[in-house]
Amino acid sequence: MQYNWELPTWPNFTFSIKEIEQYLYDFAQETGEVNALLKSLPDDVRQETLLEMILSEAIKTSEIEGEFLSRKDVMSSIKNNLGLNKTPDVVKDKRASGIADLMIDVRNTFCDSLSEKKMWYWHSLLFAESKYITVGTWRKSNDSMQVISGSLGKEKIHFEAPPSHRVVIEMKAFITWFNETKPQGRIEIKDPIIRSAIAHLYFETVHPFEDGNGRIGRAIAEKAIAQTLGRPVMLSLSKIIERDRSAYYKALKKAQRSNEISDWLKYFVNIALQAQIDAKQMIDFTLRKIKVFDLFREKLNDRKKKVLQKMYSFGVDGFEGGMTAKKYISITKTSKATATRDLQELESLGILIAFGGGRSVHYKIKDS
Repeated sequence: MQYNWELPTWPNFTFSIKEIEQYLYDFAQETGEVNALLKSLPDDVRQETLLEMILSEAIKTSEIEGEFLSRKDVMSSIKNNLGLNKTPDVVKDKRASGIADLMIDVRNTFCDSLSEKKMWYWHSLLFAESKYITVGTWRKSNDSMQVISGSLGKEKIHFEAPPSHRVVIEMKAFITWFNETKPQGRIEIKDPIIRSAIAHLYFETVHPFEDGNGRIGRAIAEKAIAQTLGRPVMLSLSKIIERDRSAYYKALKKAQRSNEISDWLKYFVNIALQAQIDAKQMIDFTLRKIKVFDLFREKLNDRKKKVLQKMYSFGVDGFEGGMTAKKYISITKTSKATATRDLQELESLGILIAFGGGRSVHYKIKDS
């Protein structure tokens, strides 16, 4: 079995957009609507939506790689980086601060050309305190770089990247390609999703680092979209990818067997479209949240506010398992009778909806 990088056509990708023209159009429409909606929002709402989007991308791109970070730590890191905390919060988990700093740097420097130095910097953010890998440089090991699954003795190789001695040359070619396909570049790719899809596949195929290729590859995908559009994007590709990781890896595996990538583009444009639709839902969710705290400010005691803030912090997908009296007690340190009464009052106000019954009653935030 040959991989795409072993073929004589590498890295000259070919494709047809006949089957995805409507999706590309739909993405452009959704992007325009989200951008217009953001411009119409008050500054505080726009900022809160942005924070939630960066948080979502940081959390989900890490989860795809099997890292489960504290939402609180990541959000604190984001706010520290943006100077929103008057006194910076102490974040002990360097992984949380690293991925947060990476996400913000990608947004802040989207219009800049891509460089070896920039990608090494991103890598150093992710692995600032690593004792097991070489940080801030391309991989150099003579061992094969393989994507493997399965138990010991029953390993299954999904993909093998180019050997390390080829990485320097491959990455110089990739960086040149990326910079020449940007707006007004020598071989400009005008559609942001097509450029992003190819950039991600190209980078993931070379797999230039010892670790962190997935997270940096998805950051490059976001940079490609933002750079082509000429503005930072309000979407989280990783959030949609994480919902079905097996489909993501299956699509990548197939794409890395050929340099004809029409099927990969079809997969990727659907991910991007779903991500943009999800972003619009997040904006609606943020507006509903602000409306609730404004409309019911006189009827929400400190306990209720604390619990609602906790539930809303999990975004559109909701507080896992819903809120229960037991969870309410844990968060507010109150009695069972008070927790039950508070939850019933939040339901009567139309803020929460109850489901289940008896001792298993749970509450979720009302959608509208």
